[in-house]
Amino acid sequence: MSAKGGGTALTRRNYRLSSDTDKPRATGIVNEKLLSDYLHHVFPSSKQGPAVASLRKPLSFQDLGAHLERLLSEGEPTEDSRDQAAEGRLGPQPVVLDHTSGFEGLLFVDDDLLGVIGHSNFSSIRATTCVFKGKWAYEVLISSQGLMQIGWCTLNCRFNQEEGVGDTPDSYAYDGNRVRKWNVTTTNYGKSWAAGDIVSCLIDLDEGTITFCLNGQSLGTAFTNIKTGPGVAYFPAISLSFKESVAFNFGSRPLRYPVDGYLPLQNPPATDLTKAQKLLGYIKNVLSTAIDTQEERLVEKECAVWRLHGEPTVLITLAHIFNHFAPLMCKVYLVEDVLMNFLLGILEGGGSVDEHPLIQQLLDLFWLLMEDYEVNECLKQLMMSLLRAYRFSPIIPDLGFQIHYLRLTTAILHHEKSRKYLLNNVLFDVLRSVVFFYIKTPLRVKEAGLEELIPTTWWPTHFDKEGKDEREPKDESADERLRRRAYERGCQRLKKRIEVVEELQVQILRLLLNNKDKTTGEASRYIFLNKFRKFLQENASNRGHPTALCPPEYMVCFLHRLITAVRTCWDEGNRKSPGSIRNEEAYVPPQLFYNGKVDYFDLQRLGGLLSHLKKTLKDDLASKANIIIDPAEIQTTSMDDLDEDEESGAAQRPFGAAAMGGALARPSWLSSPTLGRANRFLSTAAVSLMTPRRPLTQPEKVKVRTLTVEQRTEEDIEGSHSNDGLLLGRPLEEPDQPIADKSLLEIVDGIVMMYNLSVHQQLGKMVVVSDDVHEYAVALKDTEEKIARCPARRPDILEELQKSQKVFAEKLNHLSRRLAWINATIYSKEKMLDVYWLLCVCIRTIEHADNTGSLFAFTPEFYLNVAMNAYSALKNYFSPANSMEELPGYEETLTQLAAILAKHFADPRIVGTDIKDSLMQALASYVCYPQSLRAVERIPEEQRVAMMRNLLAPYEQRPWAQTNWILVRLWRGCGFGYRYTRLPHLLKTKPEDANLPSLQKPCPSLLLQRHMAQLLSMDKDMAASFLNSVLNQLNWAFSEFIGMIQEIQQAAERPERNFVDTRQLKVCATCFDLSVSLLRVLEMTVTLVPEIFLDWSRPSAELLLRRLAQLLNQVLNRVTAEKNLFDRVVNLRLPGLESVDHYPILVAVTGILVRILVDGDRQGTSRAASVLLSDPCFQLHSIQHLLGEGGGVLRLLGGRHLRCPSGSRVFGLVRGRSHPCGHRKRCILRAQTLLPARIHGLHQRGGKAEGGADAGVSHRGVQTGCSQHSSDQRGRPLPHLLRSLHLGHLQALLPQVLQSLHQPASDEQQGLFLLQSHHHRCGRLQQACLFLTHTHTHKL
Repeated sequence: MSAKGGGTALTRRNYRLSSDTDKPRATGIVNEKLLSDYLHHVFPSSKQGPAVASLRKPLSFQDLGAHLERLLSEGEPTEDSRDQAAEGRLGPQPVVLDHTSGFEGLLFVDDDLLGVIGHSNFSSIRATTCVFKGKWAYEVLISSQGLMQIGWCTLNCRFNQEEGVGDTPDSYAYDGNRVRKWNVTTTNYGKSWAAGDIVSCLIDLDEGTITFCLNGQSLGTAFTNIKTGPGVAYFPAISLSFKESVAFNFGSRPLRYPVDGYLPLQNPPATDLTKAQKLLGYIKNVLSTAIDTQEERLVEKECAVWRLHGEPTVLITLAHIFNHFAPLMCKVYLVEDVLMNFLLGILEGGGSVDEHPLIQQLLDLFWLLMEDYEVNECLKQLMMSLLRAYRFSPIIPDLGFQIHYLRLTTAILHHEKSRKYLLNNVLFDVLRSVVFFYIKTPLRVKEAGLEELIPTTWWPTHFDKEGKDEREPKDESADERLRRRAYERGCQRLKKRIEVVEELQVQILRLLLNNKDKTTGEASRYIFLNKFRKFLQENASNRGHPTALCPPEYMVCFLHRLITAVRTCWDEGNRKSPGSIRNEEAYVPPQLFYNGKVDYFDLQRLGGLLSHLKKTLKDDLASKANIIIDPAEIQTTSMDDLDEDEESGAAQRPFGAAAMGGALARPSWLSSPTLGRANRFLSTAAVSLMTPRRPLTQPEKVKVRTLTVEQRTEEDIEGSHSNDGLLLGRPLEEPDQPIADKSLLEIVDGIVMMYNLSVHQQLGKMVVVSDDVHEYAVALKDTEEKIARCPARRPDILEELQKSQKVFAEKLNHLSRRLAWINATIYSKEKMLDVYWLLCVCIRTIEHADNTGSLFAFTPEFYLNVAMNAYSALKNYFSPANSMEELPGYEETLTQLAAILAKHFADPRIVGTDIKDSLMQALASYVCYPQSLRAVERIPEEQRVAMMRNLLAPYEQRPWAQTNWILVRLWRGCGFGYRYTRLPHLLKTKPEDANLPSLQKPCPSLLLQRHMAQLLSMDKDMAASFLNSVLNQLNWAFSEFIGMIQEIQQAAERPERNFVDTRQLKVCATCFDLSVSLLRVLEMTVTLVPEIFLDWSRPSAELLLRRLAQLLNQVLNRVTAEKNLFDRVVNLRLPGLESVDHYPILVAVTGILVRILVDGDRQGTSRAASVLLSDPCFQLHSIQHLLGEGGGVLRLLGGRHLRCPSGSRVFGLVRGRSHPCGHRKRCILRAQTLLPARIHGLHQRGGKAEGGADAGVSHRGVQTGCSQHSSDQRGRPLPHLLRSLHLGHLQALLPQVLQSLHQPASDEQQGLFLLQSHHHRCGRLQQACLFLTHTHTHKL
């Protein structure tokens, strides 16, 4: 049997001697005296001394077996001592969880019956062994920090789905989630635990006490005077909620934190442990002893320099040792306690792993002198022990434990044969090896030593009006500056410690990605690639057990390490092939999506299901990619095949611990915390695309059946001179650029998929720590301000405020250090560059796939999702610690992403409704921020116009709400009273999230508005369809809103106590917001293209204008009626209806009225006024309300304390041009002052006017009348002056009234207006409204 390791290649048969006759043929055997001295030196007797050494018998290889047996039998414990050790305990050995009768609820149990995951509301399970006397201990490895109660119970305890360990009289438990202890009643106890902690459960039945320890530190005695005596025995037990997981150690492995005087429930293998330690000592003697054949003496040397050179004397000696040592190394206790500690000791000297070749030599010995199954089991147990030790090691300032275990893991994986065995059989099949790339976040800052690394804490103390942190506060004091800089230095120290761990993790991945180790079979990279693909499938499939999914916090770290390793490997390949694509330009070629070389499971494609695409696009595949699909395989891809695959997969599942009544047998791949997924593969229907070779001559369409993941070879991936491997089926549009290592393309594709599965969600979750720091900082600053204002006569209030101040400061000290850890491990600059690189990969991949035309439909949906989510993460999650503007090529990347969103949100090749909605929402968010909006404006004009055309398509049968929102954001800042960031009546309240797109400052796009105007002006049919759909949606949204507020009002008027459904309130507010936004779109359209309504030569202009007038009148009537339904609901101030108010909807309506009655020519405004007044729904009190009575818009703008972004009280925008806030105020004052004069001027001409809108008065004429009127005329009663006024004059007056809001006043007029009192101005405005009322009454 041959065995090759990382170093010397040896075989057993070359060094095996069977008899004395073989000695002459075995060259290198030393003389008998020197051999005897050597063997006595390697195998010293315990009674050996200087006097005995001269009397000892000569020792040869023939006597060595018996001599070794005698040495190993010395000191074995007797049967009596074994029985004595077991006194006080009842039950079988080994101790495991009772999966047959000792449980309640639904549970997943490991194959080793030591790990458990809850699968119901509150499940309970106990062990198979109990104790009734003495002092006993066991450990629980916490895999998740959720709700669990761990402790002891008696056999009489009966649990259910609501009551568990600690909820019955004879059960006692510790709950680190709620930090309490339980025994029917509950009190505070201990500390909070976190995933990766170890809880020690101690029971002293002699004293009647129960104690718990967390990571070796005692939490104090939890219970005293527990029930003891005849018939009372306690079992280890646990109750845990859904998806919580732990692993028990009753003594099958060495206790991590043994306590003096307490015994593990399971006896350690004392005899085997003694033997293993002796044999290890003999191995050390061999390693430290050399034979000098020239001088015939023994030479002492360092173990570290020992090499396996093939000396027969040494090899035969080691063969005798391994004859006893090899079987012992199959036991987990001995591997962890003896072998792992020995190997760790070799690396204690420091230095790089390459400086310690002894581990490689020892692994060579293992493969040489042990049976294959023994080496396999030994390596498996060794990696499990390392993984367990790494995960459950406490965090210390220098991360020494984590570094120690990672160095040994790296050293083992350096060995080629061991690495390939572990890759093939252990790392992804038995272990959850992703744990090796995770750095856990300490929950307890003090114990992690962060106070030493970061002695000074800091947090933001300056905030803007919206509660956001100011990145560069101008008034930062010198003390604050010093604190901030000291905190930043501490963060840098912490980051350097973490980088050491990350570098070791990257080294491990680079070993797994080695594609040069082909001497012992398939290279490691291709083994890793297949396992990685299965790992992704198990996490992407919804058919697997939810508890089998890799935790997202592990995925985040794994993704970053994998990106670093892949980019390094890519650069290495690029150096060997200088003309190939660099990693900065990496992308996934589109042919991977349809040539069948990569399995995408059942993930959705942009064009729908793969089977559908193969049928509908088979001709395109043949013509563009030279790929032919086998018709027979198209027919076999059906749901029946999928069902058969599921059944066969279920039949192959390993049978674990069969549980009776409800405790499910948990497969080996669910072992918590170290075991990973099942050794099975949920196969989907094979991708049956036929891929041809590409000869230099005329290409031929050749059918080639795609291989499964397990059947693929290096040639299938990398290709050869006769095929392109993964790149088979290159379309003509795709450039023929060389790629150094095609296997890296599939890994990059897997990285993108992994980000989509859970990484992005986890990045969003970890932001909560930063949010907590912000909230506590705001609370602390508010408390300090209250302390400064607290009167001296109230010392009681001052004392309470000071207590609150102390609590907030302590919490901020803790959170700021924890935030430093999270920023270093998750939100650092390097991690941000990783996500940015991933974003660029997705953008380039989408661009290349888009160039293929119809084949773009084969692209998986997750590429678009990752592009949108990665941008969102860079913008929202990594700031303010890191700024997106500092990224290389930031603006160009924004422009590329803008082009993708603009083109594909209405791409007919994309059929999935979810991805369409995501694209629309992403585009809506994109136009809310100035930088990204400018990026949209930078895309080619043709794409901009196409985007606007798609936005203006009729709203029916599409997500019109998001489309409307995009148009509104392009207009916001250019509408009447539309420069506010938040609604004026909500300015005093703090927003829940100031970073929401809807709460960004207005940033209108005049360029896109111009495109919209051109499209609507040139395409009359599209304009009519667009506006009809907008008016239809407005009618629906406002009608739904009115119906809902009627229901709310009826519920509020009932005498009995009742509650309005919060969901109904939310829908009601949404309908109101939709109505306002639709009105704003109409305002935008009227402003940009007024001829659509006012130029009646267009086919639909008059109809559109009448529909618009009808809707405006309906909205005004509902909103402005005195003490109406709208008023009553607004005055209820219900939570959830904060946005429902008069202001937003009235200013939107006013904006439309101003633009149709003022901005156009005389004929257009006359038509608009005529249509508005002739509408049956027109009521003059609505106009009166708008002009100032009650809660009118003018009063809202002139009298209420409204603030605009510039800080002035009043703000508004007219004609798409920004007017200073003071100018708008002057316009309002002018309107309030000049209205009586304009009315009088109109009255003087009223007797001469005859009929209709043609009797209108020009603005110049009104001004003349205004300047010539006398004081006695101003004093005459208003109704008397208006009796002869014709209705046509009212049509002429309405535009003039609104015109006063629009024209700037002269400096002389401004001075006069500003001298008017608020009371006087309101009185004038009321006179104007009264005039309109009397005029309308007189005409009737």
